[in-house]
Amino acid sequence: MTKELALDTQKIIGRVDADGIGWLIFNQPERHNALSLEMWQGIGDVLESYADDPDVRVVVMRGAGGKAFVSGADISEFDSKRSSAAQKDEYGKIAGRANRWLARFDKPMIALIEGYCIGGGLATALSADIRIASPDSTFGIPAARLGLGYEYEGLARLIRMVGPARARDIMFSARFMDASEAREMGLVNLVYPREEIERETIAYAERIAGNAPLTVRAAKAAINAWERGEREEDLRRVHTLVDECFDSEDYKEGRRAFREKRTPDFRGR
Repeated sequence: MTKELALDTQKIIGRVDADGIGWLIFNQPERHNALSLEMWQGIGDVLESYADDPDVRVVVMRGAGGKAFVSGADISEFDSKRSSAAQKDEYGKIAGRANRWLARFDKPMIALIEGYCIGGGLATALSADIRIASPDSTFGIPAARLGLGYEYEGLARLIRMVGPARARDIMFSARFMDASEAREMGLVNLVYPREEIERETIAYAERIAGNAPLTVRAAKAAINAWERGEREEDLRRVHTLVDECFDSEDYKEGRRAFREKRTPDFRGR
């Protein structure tokens, strides 16, 4: 049974399917899903809900309309909501909450990308663990054409993904790339034709949802700890999560299923 989240905006859609997939849909197709302030609020609300929902095993982010994942920030708001340092700080509080959820969300996330994935859209896609794109997708960060500055954390994520030389190319040139080049440089994991991408993404998400949630969570935490420089608090968390795996009912179920030559039924505990 599908359940819809009640949100204060219609520009973000949250939906949980019976197969353990939680959808986060950017729903402003008339503006190529450019991220408005209320959308940033909705992103934080959806991820906060999914973090506490045991029915959600994996999250898929996508853009409505098929023309864009996210085309960047909603520039039409800049004069009214982001025209000074003071407004930037207020805007940053709301967008910052959403970005903190994107950064610390401990369940696996997939970005299903069709069309434009530009600026803040690319930064959002990079917060996903897996990026699956259609061949006609377009990637880039045109900040240098707008004169705005990029915060350190967003650029650090890009650098970890593609390396400093390619990050310089992306940021300095402000050029756009197709899915083939994006995959070659490590921005994209998989590319599927338009007519296959939704089916293949759901199949991939269902594969993740069928695995042991505690194991997947511990693996994500370990990978994130390495990316963030092996900070002591991150390593302690990984150790705790690994111990929880070995003490879990799922570990017992996995061993039983192996002996009985059947598919395990993992419950996340």
